[in-house]
Amino acid sequence: MKESCQQQETEPDRSKEQEKLMEGLVGSQMTPITAHCKQLSSPFLPVFSPRFMKKFNLCLIGMSKFPKSLNLIAASVQPLESAKLGHFDNTLPSKDVLELWRNANAVCFDVDSTVCLDEGIDELAEFCGAGKAVAEWTSRAMSGSVPFEEALAARLSLFNPSLSQVQDFLEKRPPRLSPGIEELVKKLRANNTTVYLISGGFRQMINPVASILGIPPENIFANQLLFGSSGEFVGFDTNEPTSRSGGKATAVQQIRKAHGYKALVMIGDGATDLEARKPGGADLFICYAGVQHREAVAVKADWVVFNFRDLINSLE
Repeated sequence: MKESCQQQETEPDRSKEQEKLMEGLVGSQMTPITAHCKQLSSPFLPVFSPRFMKKFNLCLIGMSKFPKSLNLIAASVQPLESAKLGHFDNTLPSKDVLELWRNANAVCFDVDSTVCLDEGIDELAEFCGAGKAVAEWTSRAMSGSVPFEEALAARLSLFNPSLSQVQDFLEKRPPRLSPGIEELVKKLRANNTTVYLISGGFRQMINPVASILGIPPENIFANQLLFGSSGEFVGFDTNEPTSRSGGKATAVQQIRKAHGYKALVMIGDGATDLEARKPGGADLFICYAGVQHREAVAVKADWVVFNFRDLINSLE
């Protein structure tokens, strides 16, 4: 009896603690979790009180006694796409953002981890035997933690690709396009929207991508690898605006000035893509997080998408 009274006295306190915890969770994103539970000596008892569960609209599904062996409990509160964003969610476009997207005269795409599933320089480095070291520099460059030109020079110096290596790479490693990108580009072109590729990668590797998508060479803004008379690597063309930080913004400004587009959209995954949204540049930045999710970039985007299907459907 004494024990029963103690349980009644502690029940309100426990319930209040549960409610306080849940209030901090409701409205936030949670990723799928798994937990191994040790064998219990008694049947499973609900952790939450009925009053608590009613308040937060919770329910128990398929709960039963724990078996003698270890159990695996899996809980998924929200789709992973939203969970990746942490506390921030701009996956639903505002009315103004949607209207601007639908009326864009030109759309500029980043290539690596956007149009394509891979980071081109990382793939080339891996092909040449320096993949891991180069990938670490790429991550720093895309997050904006180091100047792009510094990261580009550092990465190339780690493997110095020769002309023959690049040609061999292109022959053996055809580009892998992101799902839906071909349909999206066709849809944009059918709507008389001009499409550009703006990349910190290399023109030699982007030309095949542009050919698949039907994008003319003059609509490509990218870096150029330079080789000597014997095919040895000698550097990259520093006159290309995309070879340095802020270069994509410069390229977008040049495009807009040359053609007088009234509405221009930039789509990409990195800090250099975000930089393109500035006066005289892109009116709208859409963060494509279907390959790489960089939260520092996504949190500043006008719209975050994890699948090009979202953009295709919004045009219909």
